Amino acid sequence: MMEEKVREAIVPELERQSESDRSKLRIELDGDRLIANRDIDLLALAKAIVGAVAGAP
Repeated sequence: MMEEKVREAIVPELERQSESDRSKLRIELDGDRLIANRDIDLLALAKAIVGAVAGAP
């Protein structure tokens, strides 16, 4: 399903962003809910989602 691909792209990208600078973003997963605190690079997130939907690694 497309929704699963999008979810599978969002979580790793946000984890990557939070690991690169812990002072900017903290994320927490609670089942199908995601709690984000601080800035999110939307362009990087959009690229990850588009790549997942288009079939990129």
